[in-house]
Amino acid sequence: MKKSWIIIGIVIIFIIICYASIKSTYNNMVRLDESVSESWGQVQNVYQRRLDLIPNLVNTVKGYATHEKSTLQAVVEARAKATGINIDPSKLDANSLQKFQQAQGALSSALARLMVVVEKYPDLKANQNFLELQAQLEGTENRIAVERKKFNEAAKNYNTYTRSFPANIFAAMFNFTRKAYFEAEQTANKAPEVKF
Repeated sequence: MKKSWIIIGIVIIFIIICYASIKSTYNNMVRLDESVSESWGQVQNVYQRRLDLIPNLVNTVKGYATHEKSTLQAVVEARAKATGINIDPSKLDANSLQKFQQAQGALSSALARLMVVVEKYPDLKANQNFLELQAQLEGTENRIAVERKKFNEAAKNYNTYTRSFPANIFAAMFNFTRKAYFEAEQTANKAPEVKF
């Protein structure tokens, strides 16, 4: 009789230890997943800030550079495409993140072309509204870089934890999938060509 109580006690202790281990691992995966979602929200927040600045920038430039319609139109179209791509944080895979990056890259490219056009208009470059918008846009670009870095760090922490043993067993069991990272654009590995 005493032996059976010892066996029952050992089984109960084993079940408690297994339960505590699974609970702890699962809760850590949830915490790290929420951290990735929070970081993604911040990334979207700073990209939205940039999108909100663009109409004011375009309207300011439009007043000075009326015959630069194609450049202004390209910025407006790129903004519309970038606005149209929304990603659910729970479905942050490499493909959806790449589409998001492509749309944002096209917008950055259109904005760069707009800034080149602005160089032709000294009155516009001296306009206080334009200077403030340009400073806000530059600050936003810096914020974007910072938030993308924070997102990658959160994704790395999550991926590392969910791919480590024994958490990887529970991650597969509870469908915690790998998160994608922001990566440099394909053209970033080529040095720009400078001609004089």
